[in-house]
Amino acid sequence: VQLQASGGGLVQAGGSLRLSCVVSGRTFSSYTVGWFRQATGKEREFVAAIDWSGDITKYADFVKGRFTISRNTAANTAWLQIINLRPEDTAVYYCAADSLKGPHMTRAYEFWGRGTLVTVSS
Repeated sequence: VQLQASGGGLVQAGGSLRLSCVVSGRTFSSYTVGWFRQATGKEREFVAAIDWSGDITKYADFVKGRFTISRNTAANTAWLQIINLRPEDTAVYYCAADSLKGPHMTRAYEFWGRGTLVTVSS
């Protein structure tokens, strides 16, 4: 299974971005997809996850309604919409997939993409 995250870039505070994660390889429909982020000098942290059906989602507490995870199984793609971006959202954002478990907040996902950099200027 390969994952490719994209959509990052430089954006001003208050702006928005939509990150994409394209999954290839095995059947995408059976995987939970998660988004994580890692700022410089900090540990990788959970952001959001969605189950195979798209009906069950989990979010980190800091999301506070600014992040929305979604997926299109037929298109083998998941998205992370971020609005009202803040400088503290600056990080490399990673998508991950897990065939064994539903949405969870741990880093024990089976497969990881390379990440896409989001930089928010104040």
